[in-house]
Order: sequence, then structure tokens, then C-alpha cells
Amino acid sequence: MDVIDAIILGIIQGLTEFLPVSSSGHLELGKAILGDESLPKDSLLFTVVLHFATALSTVVVFRKDIFNILKGALKFQWNEDLQFVAKIAFSMLPAAFVGLFFEEELEMLFGGQVMFVGFMLLITAVLLIMADQAKNTEKKVSFSNAFVIGLAQAFAILPGVSRSGATISTSVLLGNDKNKAARFSFLMVVPLIFGKIAKDLLSGEINYEGDQLFSLSIGFVAAFLSGLIACTWMISIVRKSKLKYFAYYCVIVGLIAIISSFLL
Repeated sequence: MDVIDAIILGIIQGLTEFLPVSSSGHLELGKAILGDESLPKDSLLFTVVLHFATALSTVVVFRKDIFNILKGALKFQWNEDLQFVAKIAFSMLPAAFVGLFFEEELEMLFGGQVMFVGFMLLITAVLLIMADQAKNTEKKVSFSNAFVIGLAQAFAILPGVSRSGATISTSVLLGNDKNKAARFSFLMVVPLIFGKIAKDLLSGEINYEGDQLFSLSIGFVAAFLSGLIACTWMISIVRKSKLKYFAYYCVIVGLIAIISSFLL
């Protein structure tokens, strides 16, 4: 993978991680267009590195929230902050289970499965339209809600299903406040991505050739910078109930992907 390709894929990841159009799906489509012929495992490595970059951009955007939450949680009292941390941990269980026990099966989906991505984008579109029609409330995310949102996040591991779209839509459809839904959605993925990186480092699964380091680094920087912009933008989009426009986009891209898969 050359530098230009790494920059393009990094920007795609940074923008689409937070915008509800599926970053993993767009990465797979981007690789297919750019002619990336890497093995599924190598392709997944690049995907994980870019996800790490956008997780880091989330930390930067929500740095004050994270600091205040951790500060309150470290008092070790069953206050709102410690409960929020517990809800985040609870929401991670489904995705962690899927990642631990179905990793090999998932890797095979990250190898240019254009038709599969197209159908998953259509599912994302349906979720966004449903969420956009939901009424806003002042309700906070409960523990039971957190687990259901976690199930949505586990489902969104599939390329083509938007993680932010699935989790925010699920949260809103459960009757939660849209601002709180977006905040919970963005923060719940941070420990999951960092945990994935730590697991791969400790197990020795992250291996790369020397000539890959530069392209991985360039992709990381591109994803981080574009992620900062997209994260801030997405918070405003959810608040203004503009998700339906991204649903239309997912339908168009999904249909193009399905049709093109018959022509490739």
C-alpha cells in the first residue's frame, strides 16, 4: 500500500467512523477500488490501526468529559460517574464476546466482500431512518439500555453496518436523549478499541514488515485529524435530527456496491 492510498483510507476512516455510514464498510469498498490485494488478516491490521486513531480522536474531543467521569468514579462511591463507567463496561460485553470467539470468521469478511458490505449499508439506512423519526427525550441511558446498545455495537463489527449509526439509533429508539445517546455511543468504543490493541500486542498478533510502518503511520495521522472534525460535526447532526440524509447516502452507496459486485 503506497502513501497516497494510506492517506485516502485514513481520511475515509476518520470521517466515516463518526458519521453514520460505516467506516469498515467504506474501508473495504475503498480497498476494492484502490486494488488492495492484501490478505484478509493484513487488511484487518490496517483497519485496527485506523480505528485506534479515531478512538484517540474521541479521547481528545471528549477529554473534559472523560477527565470528570474518571475523577468522579475514582471516589469509589456509587455516584453518577461510577455508574456511567459501569454502563460502559456492561455495554462492551457483547462486542468483546464476538471479538474473542469469532475473530477468524470476522477476518474473512474484511477482504473485499463488496456485495456483503452493500447489503449491510442498506440495513444501516433503515436504522437511521427509524432513529430520525424518534422523538427526543431527557431520558438517560440505563443499564439494560447499555447492554442492548452493546448488542448493536457487536452487530456493527460487520463491515457495512455503521457502529455510530447502529448504537445511536438503538439508543434513541430505546427512548434516550439524543445528546446523551451520541455521547454514550462515542465513549463506549474507546476502551473496546484500546483493549483490542492491547490484546493483539500481548499476543504478538500485530506483525508487520518494515516497509509497512510508514504507510500505517500516515494512515493513522490522516484518520486522527479527520476524526477530530467528524466527531464534532456528528454531535451537531444528531442533535438536529439530520440522520435521514445519511440514510439516503447509505442506500445509494449500498446499491452501487451490490450492482458493482456483479460486474467485478
